[in-house]
Amino acid sequence: MHEWLMEEVVMPERVRAACAAVIRNGGAPGIDGMTAKQLREHLATHWEVIRDKLLKGTYIPSPVRKVEIPKPDGGVRVLGIPTVQDRFVQHMLVQVLTAIFDPAFSECSYGFRPGRSAQGAVKAAQKFARAGKAWVVDMVHQQVLRPCQP
Repeated sequence: MHEWLMEEVVMPERVRAACAAVIRNGGAPGIDGMTAKQLREHLATHWEVIRDKLLKGTYIPSPVRKVEIPKPDGGVRVLGIPTVQDRFVQHMLVQVLTAIFDPAFSECSYGFRPGRSAQGAVKAAQKFARAGKAWVVDMVHQQVLRPCQP
């Protein structure tokens, strides 16, 4: 990543926002066992080293903790739980990257975008169907879901 861009990532307001978001979201600890509630204390001690590694391009995320969640059908869903510190870094990065890339996305795109939801995607599909469009396509799964009934 360009140095000037990483300088944007580690700006104090992004640090505060990312820390608050991780604490607010909570979640399970990663492989290091640190909880979200411990993040502020961790950053008070380690922030300068983390910041320096980010700016130098030497920051290496920790491995994720593998967790298997049982599915109703009897199978399991495997989740990877990042460390709290890595979630914090991810939150700082997403603030900058969203500001750069989100404006270029299609207005019809709903997946994993701020202020958008699955319910919004369904409402948009219903609106297109009422306007006479004949198909709904799920690009994530690369399949046609069903013909729309106008």
